[in-house]
Amino acid sequence: MGGVPVKHHSKSKVGRRRSQLALKKKGIVACANCKSPALPHRMCAQCGKMTSKKKIATKKSEKSGS
Repeated sequence: MGGVPVKHHSKSKVGRRRSQLALKKKGIVACANCKSPALPHRMCAQCGKMTSKKKIATKKSEKSGS
């Protein structure tokens, strides 16, 4: 016995399995420097700058001793 399916798979079962195979849309953002479209977390193809926003450094609050 080779190559013969043992059980029948319904259309809904096959469709649910194949739903994960669909291609996802790419999230395109505007470059912060030149405003051209670019992929996030990558260098811009036009100006060479990183497209992600830089995090603002904050001071850690010091614990007050009593």
